[in-house]
Amino acid sequence: MQDRGVREEQTRNVACGTLHGEHGSSKARIVAIGVLTGQKRNVISPVDGKLEVPMIEKKTGQVLSVQPDLVQIMDMESYETFETPPPAEDDLRSKLASGVEIEYWEMLGKKKIVRTKG
Repeated sequence: MQDRGVREEQTRNVACGTLHGEHGSSKARIVAIGVLTGQKRNVISPVDGKLEVPMIEKKTGQVLSVQPDLVQIMDMESYETFETPPPAEDDLRSKLASGVEIEYWEMLGKKKIVRTKG
């Protein structure tokens, strides 16, 4: 199977259409946006082709400490503590403080803070 260039980063499907390829086989055009970087990727593949898309685990955590270059979080289910970079969005970053509950996504061994709860 050929590598279609979407495997390295978790993506979400935002648009899909069909084209007619050689010898009448239908092709699908998929526009994917990277969850971690926001980079757009265009993929044209046969409709019966397969793309690898990693699973996103949505979890809840509590902020333990906030520093300029990292945020320390405790998972609310397993009570595991870990550090992750702060979110790029300024409005979300300003809401982070010790004791705040957050939702974070875990994918491909990386974690991303998505929103605050409450």
